[in-house]
Amino acid sequence: MWYAIEGRDGADVLGKRSAARDAHLARLRALRDDGRLLVAGPCPAVDAEDPGPAGFSGSIVIARFESLEDARAWADADPYVAAGVYASVEVRPFRKVLP
Repeated sequence: MWYAIEGRDGADVLGKRSAARDAHLARLRALRDDGRLLVAGPCPAVDAEDPGPAGFSGSIVIARFESLEDARAWADADPYVAAGVYASVEVRPFRKVLP
């Protein structure tokens, strides 16, 4: 089943986000390479493709996992969690309708 994982950034975490980005992307690439990633990306804190120093308000990942517990375990092991980028993470089932 698909699961939506939404991490919400804490305050002033742009440096932490940058430091943990390579490890975070490596995990996303692994999901992609396994055919389990639908979409992933950051949410700019301002209405701009490149938010500059405003940074990001969080990230969204939609990926396939065997269970909600597996999705939560994957989310809990994210380098952004370990680095203190995310102030909170929500994981919930997602049903793809379109496209």
